[in-house]
Amino acid sequence: MLLVGLTGGLASGKTTVAKLFQQCGAEIIDADQVARAVVQPGRVAWKDLVAAFGKDILHADRTLNREALAARVFRNPKQLKVLNRIVHPRVAREQARLTRLITKECPDAVIMYDAALLIEAKAHERMDRVILVTADQRTQIARACQRDGLSRKDALGRIRGQMPLSQKKRFANDLIDGTLPREQLRRIIRDLYRDLSAQALQPKYRNRRH
Repeated sequence: MLLVGLTGGLASGKTTVAKLFQQCGAEIIDADQVARAVVQPGRVAWKDLVAAFGKDILHADRTLNREALAARVFRNPKQLKVLNRIVHPRVAREQARLTRLITKECPDAVIMYDAALLIEAKAHERMDRVILVTADQRTQIARACQRDGLSRKDALGRIRGQMPLSQKKRFANDLIDGTLPREQLRRIIRDLYRDLSAQALQPKYRNRRH
């Protein structure tokens, strides 16, 4: 089994890249979906978030209002650290559990952990390989405004709330330009997946336990 971290900046094209890897046969663990699961009402992380940020971050049905929470933390680095301290450890444990389940079924799997904050959360240290999807800031802002309905100011604020892509490159084994045309991306990812699959078959990765 090969555990690959897939990361990138806001609206860099990471989700598209993840889907293309999945079409090649990779198993995808989506950090955002995992994070949603660990903050369901009544769970420990949910209780800690309410204690830290108050009930204003909840919807009427007691589920987490992610937009309200994001609006608070992305303008306040200290609150962002509190959020990360509460959520990241729980997400890490769930990612490890899902990895074990997949590996039990398929010892030769290429498991891709799709996480925007992979490096910020130091989750890259648990990965065998890290892939970074890049995009220029103008493209990121344009995509975020169109996709998420953000204002330019809010999009820029979220980008600045993440580690700059220029710094993330230091931790990456592979770079993928998320602004490339879809068919060109598909060819690049197909070739890279072939390399990852071969690496997963090496005894060093195939015979270990998680």
